[in-house]
Amino acid sequence: MQEVIAYFESIDPVLAAFYATLFTWGLTAAGAALVFLFKGMNRALLDGMLGFTGGVMVAASFWSLLAPGIEMSPGDGFVKVIPAAVGFLLGSLFIFGLDKILPHLHINFKESEKEGIKTPWHRTTLLTLAITLHNIPEGLAVGVLFGGVAAGFEGASIGGAVALALGIGLQNFPEGFAVAMPLRRQGLSRTKSFMYGQASALVEPIAAVLGAWAVMTFQPILPYALSFAAGAMIFVVVEEVIPETQQDKYTDIATMGFIGGFIVMMTLDVGLG
Repeated sequence: MQEVIAYFESIDPVLAAFYATLFTWGLTAAGAALVFLFKGMNRALLDGMLGFTGGVMVAASFWSLLAPGIEMSPGDGFVKVIPAAVGFLLGSLFIFGLDKILPHLHINFKESEKEGIKTPWHRTTLLTLAITLHNIPEGLAVGVLFGGVAAGFEGASIGGAVALALGIGLQNFPEGFAVAMPLRRQGLSRTKSFMYGQASALVEPIAAVLGAWAVMTFQPILPYALSFAAGAMIFVVVEEVIPETQQDKYTDIATMGFIGGFIVMMTLDVGLG
């Protein structure tokens, strides 16, 4: 792992963010590729994996984004937390806006429960767009953290950025499977199910590069940008990921998955950051 951290320290931060999110996309594709090996997926397993995803995102929001953002903010007391509060609110409002505009359908929801503007798009496209919405703040978070390291902000470290990318990659693996398998059950071929599943994470490298570039270009925004990504991730968890796990009888399994994901991400961030 030290060799990996040293490598990321030696290359351009924007390129580092791009490579890190290529890794997270790759694990999404690997998860989606399981559709070639299995004919179906247990609903309890799906809910547990979605819970794990939520736990990773919540832990990353605090340990990797909010805490460093507050630490590097100027001032004391209430003044010190203002950038985090403002950025957190703006991030949640950003995803709120996308949620109202982007047509999408959550994995465990019925056709009648699709969100966003009305379109004639097929259910497969709407399912893929729902996971794409999950991945925007994840890619942004990785890019912002790498940009903060390049800008020399205290509290931002290569180890922390690598830990964040690793944690997001781990939860992307089951997420890719969670997208591809429902599509397969709806009659799509294994190849098409895989293509839709992996495509949901292609937005992460784009968001990462934009995040890293923005922070390096406008360095004072870093505390706001870190909290922006955190607010976006928390909104996704509360508004989308958790409700997806509450549509069946396996809520306890989903909850334990959430706890497991939180512990894994917390351990990675503290251990590597």
